[in-house]
Amino acid sequence: MGKWVDGTGTLTVGALDVPLEVAASYRARRRGLLGRNGIAGALLIVRTNSVHTFGMRFPIDVAYLDGSFTVRSVVTMRPGRLGMIRPRGRHVLEAEAGAMAGWGLEPGVRVRVSCGRVTEAPNRAG
Repeated sequence: MGKWVDGTGTLTVGALDVPLEVAASYRARRRGLLGRNGIAGALLIVRTNSVHTFGMRFPIDVAYLDGSFTVRSVVTMRPGRLGMIRPRGRHVLEAEAGAMAGWGLEPGVRVRVSCGRVTEAPNRAG
C-alpha cells in the first residue's frame, strides 16, 4: 500500500460512490471537521481509533474501520463528546449525522477507498 496523503477521493459503499476527503497529515487529522458547518460526503481520518466532537457545530456519524476497511461500529455523536477508543480500529470515517444509514454503512460492511496514490480494495487483508 502507498503512503496516505491529504486530499480527495471516493468512498465506495456497495454500488454507491460518496465524495471523500482524506486527512492524513497530523495537522489535517487534528483539524478534522472542526469549524465547519457541514460536509458533502465523508471525511476519512487515517491512523486513528478515536475521535472527539469538542468544537463541532453539528452532530456527526462516525464509522470505525479496521485494517481491511471493514466497518467495526457506527455511532452518532453530538457536539462536545469524546468517543470511545476502538482498539481494533485503524481509520475513522466521519459524515453528517444520518448520512451513513442512508449509504447502508453498518458493522460488517466493507468499503473501498480510492484517492490520490492510495487505493484500499475490499479484498485486501489488514
